[in-house]
Amino acid sequence: MNDPVALRTLVLERFPALAGLPAASLDALLRSPVRRMPAGSVLFEADQPCAGFPLVLEGSVRVSKNAPNGREILLYRVDPGESCILSGGCLLGHVSYSASGIAETDVTVLVIPPELFHELMVQHPPFREYVFGLYGARLSEVMELIEEVAFRRLDTRLAQVLIHRGPVLEATHQKLADELGSVREIVSRLLRSFEQRGWVKLERERVTVLDPKALAALARA
Repeated sequence: MNDPVALRTLVLERFPALAGLPAASLDALLRSPVRRMPAGSVLFEADQPCAGFPLVLEGSVRVSKNAPNGREILLYRVDPGESCILSGGCLLGHVSYSASGIAETDVTVLVIPPELFHELMVQHPPFREYVFGLYGARLSEVMELIEEVAFRRLDTRLAQVLIHRGPVLEATHQKLADELGSVREIVSRLLRSFEQRGWVKLERERVTVLDPKALAALARA
């Protein structure tokens, strides 16, 4: 984004908590690199050092954990107005990434350099409160994910995803399996079962919800 006024407006629109920074600190933050990446781009990978604290201005980033056998589980998504708290943890702990970040759509990200990130954390309560607020929100999401994976049946979790993201999902069976921490064959078998009951319609890379009440009943089971 070449227009500094437009960048400032967009950053404060997406991250209103940053308006509390002193003018000099906000100006320094706005001079951080802006990266534009197409869908499918790798923002970071496990075991890589963290290059900065990303603020997502446009698009969506999927943060996931990959197992040696190739299976993947979605930890969380980072949407406009949010940041990757895993990056913050890596910077604060001086450790490498333990998961991967992939652009789900074309994304625009402002990347705060490590030195400036640490300076803002120490000197400016509004920024520190924003970062720790992210920790609280993400921790709740991850705890909910652990509960679902450990205690809920896969068919109920799949039904819940279909309800929340329907009525039309543009997604492959593999993508749904990755999101649920399962394998494609099992998810495909469940989707075919849902289709046979008249609950969904399956097409190439698309699932259409036909009976949300039936899926909702299963999701509550």
